[in-house]
Amino acid sequence: MRDVPIEEADEVRALLDSQGIDYFETFAGNWGISMPALWVKDPAQFTRARTLIDEYQYQRLSNNDLNTEQEAKVKTLIDSFKDSPFQFIAYWLLIAIVLFISIYYFFSL
Repeated sequence: MRDVPIEEADEVRALLDSQGIDYFETFAGNWGISMPALWVKDPAQFTRARTLIDEYQYQRLSNNDLNTEQEAKVKTLIDSFKDSPFQFIAYWLLIAIVLFISIYYFFSL
């Protein structure tokens, strides 16, 4: 459960509850060194719980991949220039000034 979004953890808990799988949860503790996890109380239910969680994660990954593909677009330099040309030019001038000062003093020795 470490680094799992809250909504995903809630959905997994709800999934296990709806399927009647008895579990308990451990937390990371005050210093974050303990193992935060969901533990199935009955070892006989482990494979069923693992299968349910694997299916849930596969569905969640598939949905996220579709959303990411639709929303993802690599921003190019031209896109940055079109979005805000003044800021784009200002940054490049600042970079050029820093490079000039760095190189000028290096070669003037």
